[in-house]
Amino acid sequence: MTGAETVDRAALVEVLTRIGDSTLILGHRVSEWCGHAPVLEEDIALANTALDLIGQTRLWLGLAAEVEGKGRSADTLAYLRDAAAFRNLLLVERPNGDFGATMMRQFLFDAFHIDLLQALAGSTDTRVAEIAAKSIKEVSYHLERSSDLIIRLGDGTEESHARMQAALDDQWSYAGEFFVSDASDKAVAAAGIAPDPADLRAGWLARITPVLEEATLQMPTGTFVHKGGKQGRHTEHLGFILADMQFLQRAYPNSVW
Repeated sequence: MTGAETVDRAALVEVLTRIGDSTLILGHRVSEWCGHAPVLEEDIALANTALDLIGQTRLWLGLAAEVEGKGRSADTLAYLRDAAAFRNLLLVERPNGDFGATMMRQFLFDAFHIDLLQALAGSTDTRVAEIAAKSIKEVSYHLERSSDLIIRLGDGTEESHARMQAALDDQWSYAGEFFVSDASDKAVAAAGIAPDPADLRAGWLARITPVLEEATLQMPTGTFVHKGGKQGRHTEHLGFILADMQFLQRAYPNSVW
């Protein structure tokens, strides 16, 4: 039997939805830079990153809908849920801010995302493993690019350094939510389908530390905390994102193109 056949279906749907919601919302946030990036090269790179993330969303939410077995699809999960039903990480919905803040958010997420996908590539569920294996290729590039920009901007001018340090200080506590585990995470981890998020923290710190050091950025001190919880937590900015993202579907219900 595969892990998917032994785990509680609701727990698996919850975990798959969390992954898909995070890539969806971050993909939308990054897409907001289209036509507004500081240089043309970055405009194209950010657009491609957004497309990668939204493509991954289609696979994760499509699988979540299949496992759920209620006739929903990736599209209905993306466009017909209200904010309270979304399970994305709070970090990914935060406003873009300046270019440095966007890249710091991307870097912190990329370093977590790559470890998550590498663990998922060894999943006992072949569908999960296949999606993860495909996504690793894209996210490896995302991490390489965001790491390079963190170093260039952090170890750049006095202003760029100050902005990157402020972005890191501002976003640090939100990253703590990456490693919060609940009953759904533990059930899916016990079945070998996905890792326990708490087990990814050490690897994440090992990834980001040398990059921050080369960027001459000071890792925030104090307790590493998280904002909110995984269930029933408030969203800070998601309602505004959905108003934009879901406009066409809500204005013209069930339309097709």
